[in-house]
Amino acid sequence: MNIVMLLAPFSIGLGLLAVGAFWWTLRAGQYDDPKGDAERILIDDPEDLPAPADPDRSRARPGKKASVG
Repeated sequence: MNIVMLLAPFSIGLGLLAVGAFWWTLRAGQYDDPKGDAERILIDDPEDLPAPADPDRSRARPGKKASVG
């Protein structure tokens, strides 16, 4: 019975801490544009794509260095 008297206030405090953290993120604007965030991941930005390979180096045989001419 003594453990219940210890754990009950602890669980209530932990729940209040979770509600406070949620309220803080809500006030900070973390959930303002969830639809835009979900669609933004599908957009390919040209600056995010890897650079094209150098065509001169791609003609070199594997294991050999490309000749500089």
